[in-house]
Amino acid sequence: MKAIRVRDRAAGAGGLVYEEAPYPHAAENDVIVRVHAAGFTPGELEWPGTWTDRAGRDRTPSVPGHEVSGVVAELGYGTTGLTVGQRVFGLTDWTRDGTLAEYVAVEARNLAPLPASVSHLEGAALPISGLTAWQGLFDHGRLVAGQSVLVHGAAGGVGSIAVQLARGAGARVVATGRARDRATALELGADVFVDLDGEPNGARGGDAGGQLADAGPVDLVLDVIGGEVLERSARLVRPGGTLVTIAAPTTVRPEDGRSVFFIVEPDRHRLADLARRVQDGRLRPLVGTVYPLADAPTAFTARRHTPGKPLIQVADAPAAG
Repeated sequence: MKAIRVRDRAAGAGGLVYEEAPYPHAAENDVIVRVHAAGFTPGELEWPGTWTDRAGRDRTPSVPGHEVSGVVAELGYGTTGLTVGQRVFGLTDWTRDGTLAEYVAVEARNLAPLPASVSHLEGAALPISGLTAWQGLFDHGRLVAGQSVLVHGAAGGVGSIAVQLARGAGARVVATGRARDRATALELGADVFVDLDGEPNGARGGDAGGQLADAGPVDLVLDVIGGEVLERSARLVRPGGTLVTIAAPTTVRPEDGRSVFFIVEPDRHRLADLARRVQDGRLRPLVGTVYPLADAPTAFTARRHTPGKPLIQVADAPAAG
């Protein structure tokens, strides 16, 4: 099969190669998925799991990518709950070959059925972004109706879903992003938009909705940026509130409140719930630039010019499968 593989950690995205790779083996309770669309995270080339297995042994050449939408091609021994030919999507293991390939082996428990009305590109946009947004807002952030939340990167993969989920839960949403993201964030349901380009350290003086310092107080901050933005955001949380970040562990803490750093976890039942929300029109994953599999190395280094999550189209298929 064709796949994107990496061998040289020091080479970064420059070490990504489109080449022939062995067909994956279906272990017990695995399924083999014929990949139709895949998602990736540019920073995953720095993750330990990209280079070593669970025992710490070198596993290169390895296939990156951890979000998949496709069709079940084969069942491993003992696998139940899925059938050959079924449309599925989900999150793959961090320490096994990933989804930037024509086929991938995935634990069945990490896959959920993909409704016929949800495209494979939408399915591939959901696993990391959707689960991160949900877990950050509700599992870690404990957001409830009537509270307020500041969502950074509101037009990106995680942020765009977080804005919609928070608004659907009855929260007031303050969104941040670049000036070009304002219309998208407001369309998704944000009440207020803050242009980070208009910040004192940004490129422009802004009229796009106010400065970050004026965005609080809020009950919850969901951060995907880190650094100075994360540190400043802690001061926007009202006493007793929560700062949640996926960027990096942090020592900053809101007054009398909590700071949480977390890594997204697979959740089959939540994936199914997110898919139903897309099916019902209550949630809209933002599909960004779509690249063919052979151009995946370019996708890792491309600067984002459109809202949403960049994706890899692996197999040509109509939206309904």
